[in-house]
Amino acid sequence: MNRLDHTLSALRRAGRSGLAAYFAAGDPDPEASLALLRGLPAAGADVIELGMPFSDPVADGPILQQANARALAGGQTLKRTLALVRALRETESRTPVVLMGYLNPILRHGVAAFARDAGEAGVDGLILVDLPLEHAGEIDRQLREHGMHLIRMSAPTSEDARLADTLRDAGGFVYHIMLAGTTGAELPDEDRIAQALAKVRAHTGLPVAAGFGVRTPAQARVVGRHADLVAVGTRLAEVLAERGVSGALEEVRLLAGALRQ
Repeated sequence: MNRLDHTLSALRRAGRSGLAAYFAAGDPDPEASLALLRGLPAAGADVIELGMPFSDPVADGPILQQANARALAGGQTLKRTLALVRALRETESRTPVVLMGYLNPILRHGVAAFARDAGEAGVDGLILVDLPLEHAGEIDRQLREHGMHLIRMSAPTSEDARLADTLRDAGGFVYHIMLAGTTGAELPDEDRIAQALAKVRAHTGLPVAAGFGVRTPAQARVVGRHADLVAVGTRLAEVLAERGVSGALEEVRLLAGALRQ
């Protein structure tokens, strides 16, 4: 069983929502990035979302754009991101890793080569925020051949017909963007979150992750009442920049603790 499937099944059996912690690979530098990744499981991250730095991260707000820029300035590439996963897998074999980013680096690497290399590195899933549904089939097929999931996305603006098409062959989980716009914006109220996730669940039996906008343990707890995974990225990148690896891991502990109460 894929590590992601195993973790999501375990969370469902435990009756709680999990934490998906996002960090950009190579931020603030390769050594610190690896130390951070190695510390995430013990800090309480159920899923690691590892950003593939890109020069034009159009879905990201200023904080994650800065994280991308720091990583790229330090020489981070897709190959080095996969090497980071391989290094993590030397000591951590159970926590799923989902790569998140943009289509362009995958195309430059080659879809088939990427699927092979990512699978060998120990990646469990892929989220591409700018992947058109019409072009998802080949990437999905290549990933499945190497035991990985292409994670599909939904948004508040997604209409039912589009959701049905998007989620028809989905695997792993569905990543729901809780707000229109870029990462780091203000979280919707709980009623709107509940309604949006219920709409997604009407089209799939897969677990649903909710991201974009969660900054505090209290907010994570609210979202966790309705989502199977709570994804946090902007706040963690902010703390990493301000307080380093130890501060970021402490923030993960606080968020994870809120979901275990």
